[in-house]
Amino acid sequence: MLHRDTVDTTVLPPAERFGMWLDLVARTSAPMRIRSAHADDFAARADFLDLGPIQVIKYHYPSLDATRTPKLIRQSDPELYVLALTTDGVGTSSQDGRRSEIRAGEFTFYDGSRPHDVGHHATEPEQGQATSVIAMIPHAALPLPPERMATLFGGKMSGREGIGGLLAQFLLQISGHPEQYHAADAARLGAVGLDLVTTMLGRHLVAEDAVPTEVRRRALVTQVQAYVHRHVGDPALSPRVVADAHHISLRSLHRLFEAEETTVASYIRDLRLARCRRDLADPALRTQPVQVIAARWGFPDKAHFSRVFRAAYGTSPQAYRESTCDPARIVNHPASMVTSSPAD
Repeated sequence: MLHRDTVDTTVLPPAERFGMWLDLVARTSAPMRIRSAHADDFAARADFLDLGPIQVIKYHYPSLDATRTPKLIRQSDPELYVLALTTDGVGTSSQDGRRSEIRAGEFTFYDGSRPHDVGHHATEPEQGQATSVIAMIPHAALPLPPERMATLFGGKMSGREGIGGLLAQFLLQISGHPEQYHAADAARLGAVGLDLVTTMLGRHLVAEDAVPTEVRRRALVTQVQAYVHRHVGDPALSPRVVADAHHISLRSLHRLFEAEETTVASYIRDLRLARCRRDLADPALRTQPVQVIAARWGFPDKAHFSRVFRAAYGTSPQAYRESTCDPARIVNHPASMVTSSPAD
């Protein structure tokens, strides 16, 4: 699984928890001054994932406010951008004279090298917790014009639809289920996340041409793949349907996949077959007819399904199911939301 470092203040008595959190913040590369009405019992947790070019952190904490002052910046300036997704509670972000209120499902973006104020308050201040997922991005890793980024600082962006929705889903999936990925996947996952961040920020700059062409291509591929995952059970799903859903021509869609070592049709077929194979090996589905499983994943024609399954795996669906009767041989890992391969 991906390597995760965790800080959990509840391992200490209530009176010592806020001090532990302050020590954690003081040791970070971009320390801040923290204030909280819950200093007498600060039950908080932070999970850190290093993904090559970016770091992802999942936070749970009581309501707090934080300030990064010029003095703290002079003491330590790692030159990082911060993109924060509020997942519960209400956040505030203020930088360069711009202030925004951030609701659950929204992003805010700011520069750790400039003074700023952020706050995050639980919707039930006395007993609830505020939660967020943030991405720490080195200035040098973000391929956008630095001189134009200031227009985004302290603002908010939606994480509910389009590229923002896909990025939010990506961050939640990675931070919530690191056990579904290999440690060797970290850098690749970080590159996917960086592409999505770049594309979302580029669109909010109202200058998508500022986003490098290859970054735009990879982000669109990720968006297309996520769409296929969501609709793979629809027998009508086809390259034409996918192209129309993304407002591009069929020819453009095929060009998009030229660097992926597969075609769109093959990607859809292989994902459907992988889902069928997974369900055929699932002992909980042992009583379901093969045809029912095939139809659930977009193969309404039993004969066609048998042919393509045999071509892919060298055996018939029924024979494969029978070969997995031994529980020790069953592999049934959940599929990743961002790749076509099962993640474990």
